Amino acid sequence: MKLRRQARTAVLQALYEVDVAHHLPGEALDRRLGEMQLPSAVEAFSRRLMAGVLAHRQQLNALIARHAPEWPLDQMAVVDRNILRIAIYELSDAEADTPAKVAINEAVEMAKVFGSDSSPRFINGVLGALLAETPQPVLVDEPAPEGNQSLTPAPAPAGIAVA
Repeated sequence: MKLRRQARTAVLQALYEVDVAHHLPGEALDRRLGEMQLPSAVEAFSRRLMAGVLAHRQQLNALIARHAPEWPLDQMAVVDRNILRIAIYELSDAEADTPAKVAINEAVEMAKVFGSDSSPRFINGVLGALLAETPQPVLVDEPAPEGNQSLTPAPAPAGIAVA
């Protein structure tokens, strides 16, 4: 497995752990990286992805909701939601230097391994719709979150649309 794919996999597994078991993000990623022998530059790449997804999760969630309107975030598979977060963040991060086709392909490959049978097509469709509208998504810095570090969005109250 390619090194950057291993880094993305570690981030996906750590985000899943944070989302489902509510473990601390840094500890979850440290555990995953401890199981792998990655070069320091690749480990730094995984930490950058994790930090970026956590720092921009509200914007990432909004982009996902906008481009997958039939699937409310709180009802979307945890794996699919986190693959999309990773891919969209990587697409927006100019320093990651990842071509859009590579980011999409990597997301689809992760979906084939960790998602359901329909995940690869779903991931490809959402990312394709996003890129058709915005070739390189722009995320602005958000203030550091306080308290709850949960990645799982709370369900919208009945009658209120999520933007």
